[in-house]
Parts: sequence; structure tokens; C-alpha cells
Amino acid sequence: MKIEMICTGEEVLSGQIVDTNAAWAANALMDHGIEMQQRVTVGDRLDDLVQVFQERSQHADIILVNGGLGPTSDDLSSLAMANAKGEPLVECAEWRARLEEWFTRNGRQMPPSNLKQALLPESAIMVDNPVGTACGFRVKLNRAWLFFTPGVPFEFKRMVEEQFIPFVKQLSDTHVEVEVYKLLTIGSGESVLANQLEQLSLPDGLTLGYRSFMPYIEIKLFARGAEAIAQLPEVVAVIKQQLGECVVADNSDSLAKVVHQLLLEQASSLSVAESCTGGMIANNLVAFAGSSGYLHQGLVTYSNESKIKVLGVKSTTLDEHGAVSIATVTEMAQGVRGLLNSDYALATSGIAGPDGGTEQKPVGTVAIALATESGTYSQMLKFPGRSRELVRALSTAVAFDMLRRALLQQAVIVDYGYYHRVE
Repeated sequence: MKIEMICTGEEVLSGQIVDTNAAWAANALMDHGIEMQQRVTVGDRLDDLVQVFQERSQHADIILVNGGLGPTSDDLSSLAMANAKGEPLVECAEWRARLEEWFTRNGRQMPPSNLKQALLPESAIMVDNPVGTACGFRVKLNRAWLFFTPGVPFEFKRMVEEQFIPFVKQLSDTHVEVEVYKLLTIGSGESVLANQLEQLSLPDGLTLGYRSFMPYIEIKLFARGAEAIAQLPEVVAVIKQQLGECVVADNSDSLAKVVHQLLLEQASSLSVAESCTGGMIANNLVAFAGSSGYLHQGLVTYSNESKIKVLGVKSTTLDEHGAVSIATVTEMAQGVRGLLNSDYALATSGIAGPDGGTEQKPVGTVAIALATESGTYSQMLKFPGRSRELVRALSTAVAFDMLRRALLQQAVIVDYGYYHRVE
């Protein structure tokens, strides 16, 4: 089955906004073993939309169309689809009633322009949008089903998960059971991981895929069919043994999520003192509901004065070793842990760049410490100094992994491939 996507909108085509919907959709489909063959982006011009609908519908089986279902004059997806089929737009009475009920429930008067969102091609089948006013629909043209979704991300994602993916599975002519297993890694590039794994002989029905989203490389194992699925645990174990310490999570898209779950499960508390990461560690954790159950505090102690006055770092330590040093982050972690007697504390201090590096401590040099009840673990690493954001993201990932390992009672300090320990 050939699946494609058409993304609409002048702001997407011109690069004024990044098309995160397309990237998310492709990854969501891959998680279900569904591969997208092609993606096209087209602006808000009626003739161009009609042309791309007619052309791609002759090659694809299912096309996910995103955007152009709003109430304004440049929202043309419904009209373009009607023109492509040579049929009129007709009002969907069910969706008009839904619109009127939505505005009444929210105490608002419905502008006449919103009625445009109830106009669908005559042969269209309504697809529910449970969280917005833009009506989705699907319609058959040539060999393809075109499945129309709104551009608002939270509406789009809900419809893809609840309706588009089940629709694809329903129409699939293979009916092969698919299972996907994901391994999250840090410290090695995609090519290095591929070189390490290419020597493995995978059973029939098992394939490997890679996704890079810094600071992580995700390895995906696709098992198609009952026989391949049965062999998946054994293959996962072999891959973990081959890759060693760079595998940091199973079936999770971030170390923050893993740490969040472990802290809650173990009823442990955490405090954080950040310098170069500038609040990134705390921000990653508070993104998850329930983080107030373990996070005592997140302090951005950027200046030496704040390290001394807030965390109790000795001025002699800073004078003798500098702010970016194992000695300093050790005292930072111990100091922030002692403020509220937290079970664990993380601290970072480094040179994120683009300026500030020296021959002894170039850009990308970061010291990280984890303080626990039984002792403090500290290390200084040299990360690739390609960008300020990358240095901060890599530092955050290693800090989380040190905490993860402590929570699992594993060795806290390990080797991470490209990340070289410098002290």
C-alpha cells in the first residue's frame, strides 16, 4: 500500500514556519510499521491544490492532507477537492450543528465565516475533529483515498492517532502484525551505530531504522509477522550487548521521561543547580505532570557570586580550579542537595560557546556532578562544540543518564563514545 502526504500553506512552503506536523506524522506512522513513500508541500493557490490532488491520487492509495480547513479565504482544501472531483460543496448538517453547539457552550457568537468549515465536497465522508472547529473528511479520487486534517498541531495529532492510523490499518491489504521496539542511545553517531550493527544477521521479518534528534540517536526495530515478533526480545538483547553503555532507554523518547518515572516510582527527591545548561534540566522535568512530587528546586546559579552565596561553593575552590571544574560542580551539587536534604542533586557548569573557551578548556567542556546520600560522582567531558544549544542538550542528557544509573544502582560514570572525559 502506497501512502503519501500533502502539506498545504504558504507559510509552510515559504519556510516562515517549520512543518512539525509532517515530521511528527511520519514518525507516528513508522511507530506502527507504516512507511510513507512521498510528501509534497503546496501553497494556498486553488489551481495548484487541484492539480496536486489530481496528480498524486493517480499514484497513491492513501493520501494524508494537512491544512487549509479553517474559516478564512486562504483555506482552500475543501473547495480544491470539490473542484478536483468536479462536484459542488454541500453543507454537512451534522458539522454545522456541532459548530453551533461548540460556540454556544463556550459563550461565544459564531462568526458567519465559520459556516465555511461545514462545507464539504458532495461525496465526502465526514471525519470527526473532537477538539476543534475544522471538520475533517475523506474522499475517493482516482485510486486514492484523500484524508483531510486541520493544520492546528494538537487537532491534527489527535485525528491521526484516533482516526487516520486505524483507517490505514483497516484498508491495508497485508494484514501483517507489526511490532516496533525502540532503543534510545547517546554518545555515538548514526554511522557508527550502523557500522556496529551491520554485521548482525537479523531474522526474516526484522529490519532496523535510525532516527537522529539530538542529543539522541534512536534505533528502531520493526518486526513484521508473528515469527519475527517472537524473536524480537532476543534480537534486542544482542543489540544492547553490541552497543553497550550508549543504550540509555527502551521504548522512550527522552531520558527526562525515564528519570521522571524512576523518581516517582522510588519516591525520591531531586534538586538541581545549573550553570551552562541554564535551566534545561529542570525544564525537561517540569514538562511532565507529577514532577512536583519529586523536584524540590531548580536553581540557575550562573555567576560565581550565586554559586558562593546560594550554594555555598568556596571562593578558594573557584579561585584555584575555576567555575568549570570537577571541584566546583561537586560543591554545587552538594550545596543544592543540602538546602532541602534532597535524595539526589545534579549540577552542571561548562563552556557552551560560541565564545569563552581556552586552550585548556575549549568550547564544549562541561563538568557534571551527581550528589547522593552515599557520595558525589563528578566528571568533566568534552562535547562537540558545534553550537551552544547542542552543548547544553548533550550536557543535560549525560546529567540525566548519571541520575538514571544511580536510580537503577548501576555504575554512574561510564564511557560515551564521542564524549571524551578530559579530567
